[in-house]
Amino acid sequence: MADGTEKASRSWLAPAFQAIAIDDEGRTCRDIPDSACREEAGNFFRHVGALSLSKSADGLIDPKLVLSWLILQLGAPAALVGFLVPIREAGALLPQLFTAGALRRLPQRKWAWAAGAALQALAALSIGLIAVFLEGALAGALILLALTVLALARSVCSVCYKDVLGKTVDKTRRGRATGLAGTIASVTVIVFALALMTGVVERVSLVTGALFLAALAWLAASCDFITLREHSGATDGGKAAFSAAIENMGYLKEDAQLRRFILVRSLLTSTALAPPFMVAAASATGALPLGALVLASASAALVSSYVWGWLSDRSSRKVLMIAGLAGAGGLVASAALALAGWLHPLFALPAMIFLVMIAYQGVRLGRSTHLTDMATEDTRAAYTALSNTIVGLVLIAGALFSLIAALAGPVLVLALMAGMALLATLFSRGLDEVQAR
Repeated sequence: MADGTEKASRSWLAPAFQAIAIDDEGRTCRDIPDSACREEAGNFFRHVGALSLSKSADGLIDPKLVLSWLILQLGAPAALVGFLVPIREAGALLPQLFTAGALRRLPQRKWAWAAGAALQALAALSIGLIAVFLEGALAGALILLALTVLALARSVCSVCYKDVLGKTVDKTRRGRATGLAGTIASVTVIVFALALMTGVVERVSLVTGALFLAALAWLAASCDFITLREHSGATDGGKAAFSAAIENMGYLKEDAQLRRFILVRSLLTSTALAPPFMVAAASATGALPLGALVLASASAALVSSYVWGWLSDRSSRKVLMIAGLAGAGGLVASAALALAGWLHPLFALPAMIFLVMIAYQGVRLGRSTHLTDMATEDTRAAYTALSNTIVGLVLIAGALFSLIAALAGPVLVLALMAGMALLATLFSRGLDEVQAR
């Protein structure tokens, strides 16, 4: 009976998989074994489901916009807002160099990803309960603590995800899996943004409800990911934290392409760091429209995620180049509009956020696909952890932009970030066409 159910499921999935992920007639797998290839259609949609739920939760709990607004509404000190993005980004990246070795001991890493997603659900639930029952500085401090737990759990998911994706979906279709998930998730966030804009529900209540919904989404993602048919992989190299960290650092000496990729990715952090400075540059001309900015960010993901993923399966190198150019253009335009006094929060700012977030989506999908495809099964987890840890340090160093903004204004920061994105485009030209291997 189970075999019959499984065959029926495969017969239903095959046409959908063919339509979404296959470009030519027939299906061959280039870098996963035949046993994994036979399960690829089901695994493809399990990845899309889990990642859609996880990305939806990310959008509902976005520290750059949603949590920043919530902390201020709860009466917490404004200074706490400055800790949200560094905790969320660096906390999710820095631990990875030290956790990759331990996670490497797991023959099936889907369990670690599922545990990390469940812990993120618990953290999101905690933030929602804090918003309901507490206020002031205590609420703000506890939200930061819960966000720290969420970021650490996310770091485990990040280390494992590319490794599991690389074992279960062929390299010609990984970008489409992540891109389709981004498109689906953006619909959820757009509905949330429209609800914020209409004012039908009181905003604090709506944001709090979104936090509880994010918790449910992460829990559902955890349950979905467990159903992946992941074959056991190599476990050699699973060493103690310090030994693994030292060994992973050795890859920087051995692989020039890895060094260049990390440089490009570090420069492209400008697309992630820019939105708060864009908001600061526009703040003199009007109040912050939370719904409009969330809508702009989610709409950018909706219209671009699948396209970026589709392009990444052909050339993640070119995607990084194009995304860098788009980010540089959006940041230059934002700086110019701010200087002219035309970066109005209700009009020009959402448009610029939309453009820069399109570039950001390209960066996310391009660098994820590039790293997954450039690494082997034996090096993928280590490359992911090493790259994420170094970029985490870069993000912490990005706090210097706040000092520059305080001394010289946010327009100069936007100009500097535009230069970073442009340099990333130039360095991307030297990356290998890893999809052609």
